[in-house]
Amino acid sequence: MNPIDLKSLVRTIPDFPKPGIQFRDITTLMLDRVGLARAVDALAETVEGPVDLIAAIEARGFAIGGALAVKLGAGLLLIRKDGKLPGATIAEDYALEYGSDRLAMHVDACAPGSRVLIVDDLLATGGTALAAARLVRRVGGELAGARFIVDLPELGGSRALAEAGIDAASLFAFEGH
Repeated sequence: MNPIDLKSLVRTIPDFPKPGIQFRDITTLMLDRVGLARAVDALAETVEGPVDLIAAIEARGFAIGGALAVKLGAGLLLIRKDGKLPGATIAEDYALEYGSDRLAMHVDACAPGSRVLIVDDLLATGGTALAAARLVRRVGGELAGARFIVDLPELGGSRALAEAGIDAASLFAFEGH
């Protein structure tokens, strides 16, 4: 199965979460056992060098990140919406395509010097991934990059990550919003 086949497993839901948004839903890809396995394998092939932690972003990023962590022999660092993690956390505000939010992680989840790869299902404006990167850097983690299943290049996320010095890769892109 090549990337175009994987792309065909992603459904588009118009006008979600608000009018004018074309939501690219990877849950249909995740339901396909062969598609999911091939997506994780394809993401793993984009990673150079060892990675200590996969920083998976809530919620679909958890599924992809967990599988990728096992594949790469890395630990799994959960990046969640603020208020969802028990214990001491740090948080970062961020803007997204249709609003704003706040991400958090455990303050002790990443040892200084750990090589961390950020993983999420989709790259839109880059706000979520940039907030995750700020969290990792605040505790002394070294970013190994960011990986996504889907890129929406017209929304500028790839450009924003590149401008922040973050190596980003996606399996495929969808044009439009």
